[in-house]
Amino acid sequence: MDYIFSFWKPILEILIIWWVLYALFRLIQGTRAVQVMMGVILFALMFYLVRFIGLETINWVMEKLLAIGVIALLIIFQPELRRVLARMGQNTLLRTFFQEGGIMDEVVKACEVMSKKKIGALIAIEREVGLKNYVESGVLIDAKVSSELILSIFFPKSPLHDGGIIIVEDKIASCGSLFPLTQNVNISKTLGTRHRAAIGLTEETDAVSIVVSEETGGISVSVYGKLTRDLDAEGLRRVLKSLFKSNEKERFSFLGLWRGIKNEGEPANKQPGA
Repeated sequence: MDYIFSFWKPILEILIIWWVLYALFRLIQGTRAVQVMMGVILFALMFYLVRFIGLETINWVMEKLLAIGVIALLIIFQPELRRVLARMGQNTLLRTFFQEGGIMDEVVKACEVMSKKKIGALIAIEREVGLKNYVESGVLIDAKVSSELILSIFFPKSPLHDGGIIIVEDKIASCGSLFPLTQNVNISKTLGTRHRAAIGLTEETDAVSIVVSEETGGISVSVYGKLTRDLDAEGLRRVLKSLFKSNEKERFSFLGLWRGIKNEGEPANKQPGA
């Protein structure tokens, strides 16, 4: 028994370390913390190289830097660490997303009103990959999600209505944010900037983007670079439920779950979009 335990113990330790590192990478992916992490890895490689060569003076300096580096990392990664601890204690996103009057209800309600009034809108909902870089490109507001606030942001005369809003957990983190435009040449030429920005963001992250066309009033959802168009309020609700309740495998194939919903690229979608 001791022999078997001594054989499996190193494997278990390696798996635990791998899982922690993978979880940390997924947490900071899409944020500036990735660049800091790459710098830390480079510093560690230089540290061991200097030790191997035997450069005593440089090694002494780097040891002193390493001593204060741990504290510096705690300060630099403070937002990410706080986020990890919060998610360990409770799953705020899922709890608030599906409760009565939660995030989903507010988003669907706002999109339904904007669709009827043909008010253009672009909404991004963060999932696993962080959107901090895109949050910082807009105006930080950190406000509770409400249909009234969403409607006021996208009101045509609002100075921030041209950008997108980003929802992180149970808050609107920013408005007027800029998203990357898709470079996919197969995208329909009738699609406007909002649709292209929604697709571009979901090509680079696992976020969910919702678009309301100001020309047709149509509601579209983009995820993993795929665009689903011509949704009504109930269709939007079903798609959001499938995305936030399903596992990873179901998320990748969610477009095929809803028959009758027209996908981008089919001949039926020849309407112009905003």
